[in-house]
Amino acid sequence: MFFATDEINRNPYLLPNMSLIFCLIVGMCGDTLGYLEETHSPNNTWNSINYNCEIRPICDIELTGPSWTTSVKLAINSRKPKVFFGPFNSHLSDHDQFPYIYQVATKDTHLSHGMVSLMLHFRWTWIGLVISDDDQSIQFLSDLREAMQRHGICLAFVNMIPENMQIYMTRGKIYDKQIMTSSAKVVIIYGEMNSTLEVSFRRWAYLCARRIWITTSQWDVITNKRDFSFDFFHGTVTFAHHNGEIVIFRNFLQTVNTSKYPLDISQTMQEWNYFNCSISKNSNSKMDHFTFNNTLEWTALQKLNMVLSEEGYNLYNAVYAVAHTYHELILQQVEFQKMAEPKGIFTDCQQVASLLKTRVFTNPVGELVNMKHRENQCADYDIFNIWNFPQGLGLRVKIGSYYPCFPQNQQLHISEDLEWATGGTSVPTSMCSVTCTAGFRKIHQKQTADCCFDCAHCPENEVSNETDMEQCVRCPDDKYANLEQTHCLQRAVSFLAYEDPLGMALGCMALCFSALTLLVFFTFVKYKDTPIVKANNRILSYILLISLVFCFLCSLLFIGHPNQATCILQQTTFGVFFTVAISTVLAKTITVVMAFKLTAPGRRVRGMLVAGAPNLAIPICTLIQIVLCGIWLVTSPPFIGRDTKSEHGKTILICNKGSVIAFHFVLGYLGSLALGSFTVAFLARNLPDRFNEAKFLTFSMLMFCSVWITFLPVYHSTRGKAMVVVEVFSILASSAALLGFIFVPKCYVILVKSDSNFREKYKNKFHY
Repeated sequence: MFFATDEINRNPYLLPNMSLIFCLIVGMCGDTLGYLEETHSPNNTWNSINYNCEIRPICDIELTGPSWTTSVKLAINSRKPKVFFGPFNSHLSDHDQFPYIYQVATKDTHLSHGMVSLMLHFRWTWIGLVISDDDQSIQFLSDLREAMQRHGICLAFVNMIPENMQIYMTRGKIYDKQIMTSSAKVVIIYGEMNSTLEVSFRRWAYLCARRIWITTSQWDVITNKRDFSFDFFHGTVTFAHHNGEIVIFRNFLQTVNTSKYPLDISQTMQEWNYFNCSISKNSNSKMDHFTFNNTLEWTALQKLNMVLSEEGYNLYNAVYAVAHTYHELILQQVEFQKMAEPKGIFTDCQQVASLLKTRVFTNPVGELVNMKHRENQCADYDIFNIWNFPQGLGLRVKIGSYYPCFPQNQQLHISEDLEWATGGTSVPTSMCSVTCTAGFRKIHQKQTADCCFDCAHCPENEVSNETDMEQCVRCPDDKYANLEQTHCLQRAVSFLAYEDPLGMALGCMALCFSALTLLVFFTFVKYKDTPIVKANNRILSYILLISLVFCFLCSLLFIGHPNQATCILQQTTFGVFFTVAISTVLAKTITVVMAFKLTAPGRRVRGMLVAGAPNLAIPICTLIQIVLCGIWLVTSPPFIGRDTKSEHGKTILICNKGSVIAFHFVLGYLGSLALGSFTVAFLARNLPDRFNEAKFLTFSMLMFCSVWITFLPVYHSTRGKAMVVVEVFSILASSAALLGFIFVPKCYVILVKSDSNFREKYKNKFHY
């Protein structure tokens, strides 16, 4: 106030040839509300209290603040215009209720967003909130909660401190317990000073509630108290509207002569600095030790913090608003020659108020002040960290800024070399749950806040490469998760190759069995006229041997890098050649039964045997299998499949059957042919003949059926390359069973017991 009036009075362009003076009402450190109640009581006839001397019935502009409740009481029954220099209050914006009160402070429209941005920067997600139980604080709570929910920040508790002291005293311990037991290390304070909220704040200081307090600039003064505790003030972070720096204010403080003003402020400086207005009226003797001869000693303690507070800056603008209003009124007096009133004396409060609320001026700092639009301004914020030291030495360090009208990623600026009040550079944490590291995901518990969760490993083949991920990300099919499940690695492609020991062994077995089958075939061709070859229908034997060669060779299609052609040929060649082999065995068994079971065959049956009618079973059965395979290939053909689950870190290339139903139809058809052959051969097993092969056919079909019956459960219980191995082994085993049980005994007779074979031939020759 002193500084602003001196500056205005030295300004030749503002109120020229006039001086701006003021009168003060002091005693704000006492029971201010009680003082006002007493003053405005019906029993008291003095009903005008303001900052100006009531010498004559004139309309002076009153400056009021910083408490809005005090200002409201001052506004009762008063029609004089008032400028409120405290923090912006929505109640005072109701011009129907308070038509003569105007605010110079900027509304905290973006304060909640700025605080949330600060929390996101420091990763504070578990926040406590303490507010006054009034409409403005409740609106702040609503704005803050909305902003926090958008960014995943949770409120650990909300303490709404009642304004009535009696009600507060009944609940005080509940508030103390809640803030002392909460795991939230960051607490937001929002509300009016000189209230029950301030009482709570002081109580928590004595209870050593070690927290980081986030608040507005009006709460800076709370920290200026003698009994200071580092444990309590772990680091007070305040948001203040960005104001231009008044450079000459420091020099004014150092050179001011307080004796020329209506009030000697040197004593007030001393009280405020050391006791924060907490000394009782009867304890002035305790201050003798701290008496200053002049303000230089006081400014020596404040040399690091000699800048205007936000309220001081608002008061600075309020004084200038009054000066510019008076200046405009005087110009109008001169212009309209209203000489009825002395120059500088104004009695029309309506005129004064209308000019005051429309004032637009630029203060000496260069800031444009518009008294009509203080609610809708996009005001920037400075962010301060309060360092407090014993003996009232305080340090208010600017740590960043918040620009609400900038793009979102450029709004918050925080100093990189930030050091907290405890002297450390590590950022304190405030979280309900420990951060889920990479490789984990969050699992929320029922009936708890979203910020409270457990951490669980990502599911198989899923990764999370960031902290606190809600869901893990599944790796693509060609990749797999590393052991820590933090990123995906490229899978190695694998298949049953000839280079693998197992693939090489199966391939060699197939070739060896094929060569052995060809050897048997050539043996039968060489000894085609022997009784044992002729007695068992050598044409069918040739067909069976050739089909077995292809059965052995078709297993090679299952080994090596699969492609679309090999996938189709695997199943079709397997199905067709095995059908030829089984239908040939069926034809053999039918021939045996027709030859020996019909004791008195007629000409028709004999003609059928001579014409080779049983051999028709081979093309008929094969044609049916070809039709089944054709339907399979048309509807859902086999294709290259990728198995990523069989082996960790590998993609197994296998041929997918396409239609599982068609595959089982092919196997079922083969099984029915084998079962038919087994049944017919079993019936002919005891027929008399030296070269009757019905027993061998029975055993071969029994082994064939046993192999493929065993194949089904084993095949469906394996994955990857094991499935291919099982199928190849079943093909080789069943083919080898046919070769071994049908042809090995004949080869033994031909090659080892050739004398009996030829003796039988010789007997037959002489018999005829």
